[in-house]
Amino acid sequence: MAEEIKQEEKKCSAAKASSAVIKVVLGLVFLALGALAIISWWGDLIMVIKGCLGPFLLLAGVITLAIAKE
Repeated sequence: MAEEIKQEEKKCSAAKASSAVIKVVLGLVFLALGALAIISWWGDLIMVIKGCLGPFLLLAGVITLAIAKE
């Protein structure tokens, strides 16, 4: 009985370990793809950041005025 429980625990720990390895590999693949996308579309990324700067500053100003009003 005790041996069966130990074998089941080993199977569960092996399944958890393989699941963790798959998640780590998948995470590394996503990191690599993200880095390649940033390198490939650097000019477009800068354009998006410049385009978002104005609305961000407007929002920051509105929030600052709302806080100051209270």
